[in-house]
Amino acid sequence: MPASARKDRGLAVFGEFFLDLVFYDLPRVPRMGEEVKTASFASFPGGGLATTALVAVGLGTPTTVITRVGRDALASPAWRTLLRSGISTEACEVDPRLPTALTVCAAFGGDRMMITHDTINRKLERLLVRSNVQQQIRTTKHVHLACGLRPPQAWRPAARALRRQGLTISADIGWNPEVLESRRLPALLKELDFLFPNELEAQAITGAKTVEQALRKLAGWVRVPVIKIGEDGSLAIRDGRITRVRSIGVRTVDATGAGDAFNGGFLHGYLAGWPLEACMRAGNVCGALATTRPGGSSAIPTRGKLLGLMKKIR
Repeated sequence: MPASARKDRGLAVFGEFFLDLVFYDLPRVPRMGEEVKTASFASFPGGGLATTALVAVGLGTPTTVITRVGRDALASPAWRTLLRSGISTEACEVDPRLPTALTVCAAFGGDRMMITHDTINRKLERLLVRSNVQQQIRTTKHVHLACGLRPPQAWRPAARALRRQGLTISADIGWNPEVLESRRLPALLKELDFLFPNELEAQAITGAKTVEQALRKLAGWVRVPVIKIGEDGSLAIRDGRITRVRSIGVRTVDATGAGDAFNGGFLHGYLAGWPLEACMRAGNVCGALATTRPGGSSAIPTRGKLLGLMKKIR
């Protein structure tokens, strides 16, 4: 693909990479001091960075990831999955001193719980000033921040620098209460074109009691906030107008990574030039399909299947 086309459509996903260990089809949730056993287990590239990037590249969007991993990641099946997908990892940093971030997920009843070790992800924003990272970013149109953005004031200069380069920016902070409830966060949000919280995260940021109230308050900070509401789809607001888009019905196996899969579908549509509602439909489909298998990137649709399923949403 010519460099000019990559610039028009390219996506850089910056953030945290995890080795995910997922236990699912649990007979019940164990209490402290108890053990439960399951025959259903899988290991995946995890975190918002991997899932969002894999969905986007699987749909045909040229995609780069920028993250920090330990040497242990390079020989892992999870990292090889990224390489086989066609995602560029040239701008990633390998830290010889620390292990790659690791998350253990337990899925039960359509939801999940997680335990994470991620010391390697501290001060991740420092990667943005590296020359090889800047070189990769110059080949893209949009940067998605798939990380906790801790602390928000450390990330604002980086976001402003990206905007000065003519890039659009989105973020998914995830469930990080110390960031979501920070008084410094709104100043950072004003640098973003899109924010992708779920309902609980949106309410934590705004203090609002309803998702609609949260959406309208976020609109005072973010150009286009998009709130994910699970099986009910998503909500967005632009120029004071709220758009609500339904999702598709599926049988949920594991909800891990569904929100990140939504982000990948939405950003694929955005970079393809689709209208906001179509981007939301694409996100809803990718998010729903992600729940039908363990791991958020295990059920990526082809572009043709995506378009077909989007037509079924009314």
